[in-house]
Amino acid sequence: MEQTAYTLQGARCLVIGCGRIGAQLARKLRALDALVTVSARSARDFARIDAAGMQSLDTRHLAGQLGGFDLIFNTVPAPVLGASELAELGPDCLVIDLASLPGGISPDVALPPDCRVLHALSLPGRVAPLSAARAIHDTVCTILQEEGVL
Repeated sequence: MEQTAYTLQGARCLVIGCGRIGAQLARKLRALDALVTVSARSARDFARIDAAGMQSLDTRHLAGQLGGFDLIFNTVPAPVLGASELAELGPDCLVIDLASLPGGISPDVALPPDCRVLHALSLPGRVAPLSAARAIHDTVCTILQEEGVL
């Protein structure tokens, strides 16, 4: 709230990515009465977003879709926001990049003059390393079980 002139209630928020962090963040924002849209790539994620009563976008096709958001939270650790996407943002839009390195903003892009970005990359590993390690461990074990290795 220190970075905006409004509260989350009624704010138009986009969460880019529907993984562990993106899905939890979207639920928390919705609980705070934000108007939440989540971008994803898989049919399974689109179904979960719809079942939760939120709008969805395809992460692979964000260009032309970003002009109406007040807040954009990126959780995808790959460049999903390039020059064309950032140029669409309104002057009051704030982008908060929560992804692991390298983050979601293309490294070669010059930010438009009105674009405000908070880089909060890899926060769990920096501020809660034990919890981050536990989450990575659990994810690796799940993948190995799905692959039949464990």
